[in-house]
Amino acid sequence: MTNQLLDVTADEALSGEVNSAPDNENKGAETLMDIVVKDSLTPPTPGKLVEGTVIGHGKLSLFIDLGPVGTGIIFGKEYLNARDVIRKTNPGDQISAKVIAGENEDGYIELSLQEARQAAVWKEADEAIKTHEQYELNVKEANKGGLILDWKGIVGFLPASQLKSEHYPRVDDGDKDKIMNELKNLIGTKLMVSIIAVDSKEGKLIFSEKNGSQKERQDIIDKYKVGDVLEGEVTGIVDFGVFVKIEDGLEGLVHISEIDWALVENLRTRYKTGDRVTVKIIEIKEGRISLSIKALKENPWKTAEGKYKKGEKVSGVVIKYNKHGALVSIEEGISGLVHISEFGAEDKLREALALGKSYPFTITLFEPKEQRMTLSFKEVEVK
Repeated sequence: MTNQLLDVTADEALSGEVNSAPDNENKGAETLMDIVVKDSLTPPTPGKLVEGTVIGHGKLSLFIDLGPVGTGIIFGKEYLNARDVIRKTNPGDQISAKVIAGENEDGYIELSLQEARQAAVWKEADEAIKTHEQYELNVKEANKGGLILDWKGIVGFLPASQLKSEHYPRVDDGDKDKIMNELKNLIGTKLMVSIIAVDSKEGKLIFSEKNGSQKERQDIIDKYKVGDVLEGEVTGIVDFGVFVKIEDGLEGLVHISEIDWALVENLRTRYKTGDRVTVKIIEIKEGRISLSIKALKENPWKTAEGKYKKGEKVSGVVIKYNKHGALVSIEEGISGLVHISEFGAEDKLREALALGKSYPFTITLFEPKEQRMTLSFKEVEVK
């Protein structure tokens, strides 16, 4: 049997003309081959990222060889959106794109460079933090917290606390309207800035106008190590965290997930610029310092390990809705998810579980070391 199979050519295997093996074994081999061939020829579905080789350019179109699945095309609006990138491509170049439609009437798989291009831009932003690259950008808008800038098609934020002294709004009484008017005077001007924080998931960039040399900054950073507990001053508040000045020329970020063990949604209700806070350094990486406030507090999951177990009935308060269901807190800092599948639809979930109200639940998963818990509303026995 083994020798017979070794003598089979690839053409014979694909044509199905091999009859030397018993029917049941040959059938199994053909089935496996059918699966391999079928999988290799299955067209990619919309939303999938693919890689291919540039074949050539047409009028407002780019053709890409996607191997056995066919030929891709970027045309029309998608071509115009990415024309600055497309013009730099040559036949033979490897390129990544997103499938937006299956084969059209001309037999081409329709592609977009937008998502792949965005990924490249975010990667460049990460690199810019490491190298302290500086950019001259136009101020597009102003708000009470700072300035809005545009970098490579991504809208970024320059907190007022990150402005140089000559641009910082000097308002004696701290009147927000007066601060806003001062910031508006910068609209249309160009500022030299560097990227100091990136959150690609949220689509946010944070800039700073305070640009010291890379060596000067590194000399300051070298004075500190992970585990150091310091006192600093809040210099800026953004949706995803709080900037804290450790000393002149050095700031770190306390990400919103490092503020407290309990859910934190609105940082501006907790902190204001100028507040003094105690923080712990939890990471120093590539010229960035990550800080934590919650690391200085007792981890409630450690004590919860001996208090709760799977299958136990508990009382919990609904504290937030998300696309997966409702987040429920059973004590300060200990929360878990009640999945939307129990209710069938979001409106049904909201009818059954109101924000801020307490209900009985059953713990269906409890992993305190992973700080993970799931709950069930339906599994609670009705007495």
